[in-house]
Amino acid sequence: MNILCNAIDALEDSSKFDPLSPPTQDSPKIMIHTEVADHQRVRIKFSDNGDGMTEATRHRSFDPFFTTKPIGKGTGMGLSISYQVITGKHKGSLQCISSPGQGATFVLEIPIRQQDQFV
Repeated sequence: MNILCNAIDALEDSSKFDPLSPPTQDSPKIMIHTEVADHQRVRIKFSDNGDGMTEATRHRSFDPFFTTKPIGKGTGMGLSISYQVITGKHKGSLQCISSPGQGATFVLEIPIRQQDQFV
């Protein structure tokens, strides 16, 4: 949910966002794609066509307390917590693919079945 909310916020702040214009091919979009990755994992991709991120921002995107949002809009904890839950609790992975002008894609992978933790 946090990744989706961040995508919405990014698109609202995007140079492409104009709430008074009719939708066009370049209008802000969020795409969600799901697939089975290797018969053992599910992959979910959240992509947007926003302004994208610099390498420095992308590199820090999962750091606790790091945010690009204005004061009062975000705490910088959402992606950090998401990363910890996905990688720690679910033994999955979360990565960010982005560059300026190219939007952003967050790729989440988790096992379809969790290993029994009490063996």
